[in-house]
Amino acid sequence: MSKFRKLSTQVAASPQITAEDVATAAREGFSMIINNRPDGEEDGQPSSTEIGAAAQAHGLAYRYIPVTSSGMTPERIAETVAALEEAGGRTLAYCRSGTRSTFLWALAEASRGASPQELIEAADAAGYNISMIAGVLTDLSNKARQ
Repeated sequence: MSKFRKLSTQVAASPQITAEDVATAAREGFSMIINNRPDGEEDGQPSSTEIGAAAQAHGLAYRYIPVTSSGMTPERIAETVAALEEAGGRTLAYCRSGTRSTFLWALAEASRGASPQELIEAADAAGYNISMIAGVLTDLSNKARQ
């Protein structure tokens, strides 16, 4: 069973992936992988270089957008928006548990005018609680709609 959790028709989140998971993502029709996990966060985790090479070997686009202690910065949100717009198909985003990737996806989508409630519900259906950022999602969505 895949550990990829559907957030939308185009985006899924996942806990840490391996090179083998990249092959699974390719078979499942993903076209891009976004890595939100900083290198060296935990001993033994695959590096961004390793996952990037596996993505390239399977014909997938790859973006390294690490979320560090500086958090979900406007720059990281903008990078995620750009990556999602460039993906040209389904995108798999991952970090240690998938939570940071889900938060960043929701912030990126809200900044493009998506419904905060729908984002919260989609994340919840995937097993991620992002309700604590409802206010930020609403602010971003309202700003995008102006």
